[in-house]
Amino acid sequence: MQDALRKKYDDLLEILRSYKSVVVAFSSGVDSTLLLYAAKEALGQNMLAVTASTPSIPRRELTEACEYCKRIDVEHVVLELDQLSVPGFKENPSDKCYICKKAIFRSFVDLCREKNFCEVVEGSNLDDQGDYRPGLKAIAELGIKSPLKEAGLSKAEIREISQSLGLPTYNKPSYACLASRFPYGELITKEKLALVDKGEQLLFDMGFKQFRVRIHGDSNYIARIELLPEDFGKILSQDLRDRINSEFKSYGFAYTSLDLKGYRTGSMNETL
Repeated sequence: MQDALRKKYDDLLEILRSYKSVVVAFSSGVDSTLLLYAAKEALGQNMLAVTASTPSIPRRELTEACEYCKRIDVEHVVLELDQLSVPGFKENPSDKCYICKKAIFRSFVDLCREKNFCEVVEGSNLDDQGDYRPGLKAIAELGIKSPLKEAGLSKAEIREISQSLGLPTYNKPSYACLASRFPYGELITKEKLALVDKGEQLLFDMGFKQFRVRIHGDSNYIARIELLPEDFGKILSQDLRDRINSEFKSYGFAYTSLDLKGYRTGSMNETL
């Protein structure tokens, strides 16, 4: 690890030690995995991991979270939360992330108090300040700590440190809540979340690493696949096109399309 990154990682450990004990919001993503690892190094048994199990979390992500906590011997709590029952969420307003994060992290705060821990920490980094992210407002309102951001770590630096530490997520693609696949104002339902999850799992099983399956329509659902441009040639092969079209239709998509602009985060924010 380069000296500058070692200094930032040491700063992260000191920040975590200053909290005395923590509940780590753990999604099994790149950021929260480094945060969890650092919390264990800094605090030993004075920490635990918590993951929200919701209809909008891909099943493979929840499985990975559980398996990783077992692997490194960290106490792990999985909290069941039905986002669709949270007032205002399923109507899919532009601030749905705020509504969702407020509900999820409020449950984390309750767990923190119940277990007599001092702070809830989460994995936002410096780069998260760029896009439209109303969820950060909820985190701030609840007093949740963001140690990676406090230590001045960017996404690229988090990946580099993770690789140096041998963490399995150092090159893991970025994933987001499945509810982010819906155009604002279109109703979020368990049925449609399941369609997106199945579609993305198929692409994952086919070897694609970075992608999104956006869903459009309240009936006759349209799947809009976003891929890295370098993967366009692969998906346009006859065999893969036929399989994807057939599988997506069996899931419940009436039509399947490829977004020619390619994968990008926050593409649903382009209409705001």
